[in-house]
Amino acid sequence: MKWLVGLIFVTLIAMQYSLWWGQSGLLEVERLQDKITAQEAVNASLSERNQQLHAEVLDLKQGIDAIEERARHDLGMVKPNETFYQLVEDQ
Repeated sequence: MKWLVGLIFVTLIAMQYSLWWGQSGLLEVERLQDKITAQEAVNASLSERNQQLHAEVLDLKQGIDAIEERARHDLGMVKPNETFYQLVEDQ
Protein backbone atom coordinates (compact mmCIF):
# COMPACT_ATOMS: atom_id res chain seq x y z
CA MET A 1 0.00 0.00 0.00
CA LYS A 2 2.89 2.37 0.76
CA TRP A 3 4.30 1.86 -2.73
CA LEU A 4 0.92 2.84 -4.23
CA VAL A 5 0.83 6.08 -2.20
CA GLY A 6 4.44 6.76 -3.23
CA LEU A 7 3.61 6.11 -6.88
CA ILE A 8 0.63 8.48 -6.71
CA PHE A 9 2.81 11.13 -5.03
CA VAL A 10 5.54 10.83 -7.69
CA THR A 11 2.92 10.99 -10.44
CA LEU A 12 1.42 14.11 -8.85
CA ILE A 13 4.83 15.79 -8.70
CA ALA A 14 5.52 14.85 -12.33
CA MET A 15 2.19 16.31 -13.37
CA GLN A 16 2.90 19.52 -11.44
CA TYR A 17 6.29 19.84 -13.14
CA SER A 18 4.67 19.42 -16.53
CA LEU A 19 1.96 21.92 -15.62
CA TRP A 20 4.35 24.67 -14.51
CA TRP A 21 7.60 24.17 -16.40
CA GLY A 22 6.73 21.85 -19.27
CA GLN A 23 6.74 22.67 -22.98
CA SER A 24 3.21 24.05 -22.86
CA GLY A 25 3.12 24.87 -19.15
CA LEU A 26 1.67 27.89 -17.45
CA LEU A 27 4.93 29.85 -17.49
CA GLU A 28 5.26 29.35 -21.25
CA VAL A 29 1.62 30.38 -21.75
CA GLU A 30 2.24 33.57 -19.75
CA ARG A 31 5.36 34.38 -21.78
CA LEU A 32 3.49 33.87 -25.05
CA GLN A 33 0.59 36.00 -23.81
CA ASP A 34 3.04 38.84 -23.14
CA LYS A 35 4.45 38.49 -26.65
CA ILE A 36 0.93 38.57 -28.10
CA THR A 37 0.12 41.75 -26.19
CA ALA A 38 3.30 43.44 -27.42
CA GLN A 39 2.64 42.38 -31.01
CA GLU A 40 -0.94 43.65 -30.83
CA ALA A 41 0.39 47.06 -29.77
CA VAL A 42 2.80 47.10 -32.72
CA ASN A 43 0.01 46.02 -35.07
CA ALA A 44 -2.27 48.79 -33.80
CA SER A 45 0.35 51.49 -34.42
CA LEU A 46 1.10 50.12 -37.88
CA SER A 47 -2.60 49.98 -38.70
CA GLU A 48 -2.99 53.62 -37.71
CA ARG A 49 -0.01 54.54 -39.88
CA ASN A 50 -1.53 52.62 -42.80
CA GLN A 51 -4.80 54.53 -42.40
CA GLN A 52 -2.94 57.85 -42.45
CA LEU A 53 -1.01 56.86 -45.57
CA HIS A 54 -4.21 55.68 -47.24
CA ALA A 55 -5.90 59.00 -46.49
CA GLU A 56 -2.89 60.88 -47.86
CA VAL A 57 -2.92 58.81 -51.06
CA LEU A 58 -6.64 59.49 -51.56
CA ASP A 59 -6.07 63.19 -50.94
CA LEU A 60 -3.25 63.29 -53.49
CA LYS A 61 -5.37 61.44 -56.05
CA GLN A 62 -8.48 63.57 -55.61
CA GLY A 63 -7.39 67.11 -54.83
CA ILE A 64 -4.94 69.61 -56.18
CA ASP A 65 -4.62 71.29 -52.77
CA ALA A 66 -2.57 68.43 -51.37
CA ILE A 67 -0.26 68.46 -54.40
CA GLU A 68 0.17 72.22 -54.07
CA GLU A 69 0.94 71.88 -50.37
CA ARG A 70 3.57 69.21 -51.10
CA ALA A 71 5.16 71.35 -53.82
CA ARG A 72 5.30 74.37 -51.51
CA HIS A 73 6.67 72.48 -48.51
CA ASP A 74 9.01 69.97 -50.10
CA LEU A 75 10.18 71.84 -53.20
CA GLY A 76 9.88 75.44 -52.02
CA MET A 77 7.69 76.41 -54.96
CA VAL A 78 5.74 79.67 -54.97
CA LYS A 79 2.94 81.03 -57.12
CA PRO A 80 3.50 83.93 -59.47
CA ASN A 81 3.50 87.32 -57.71
CA GLU A 82 4.18 85.70 -54.30
CA THR A 83 7.17 86.46 -52.11
CA PHE A 84 8.92 83.60 -50.34
CA TYR A 85 10.27 84.25 -46.85
CA GLN A 86 12.40 81.73 -45.02
CA LEU A 87 12.92 82.14 -41.30
CA VAL A 88 16.18 80.83 -39.89
CA GLU A 89 16.57 80.23 -36.17
CA ASP A 90 19.66 81.43 -34.33
CA GLN A 91 21.80 78.70 -32.92
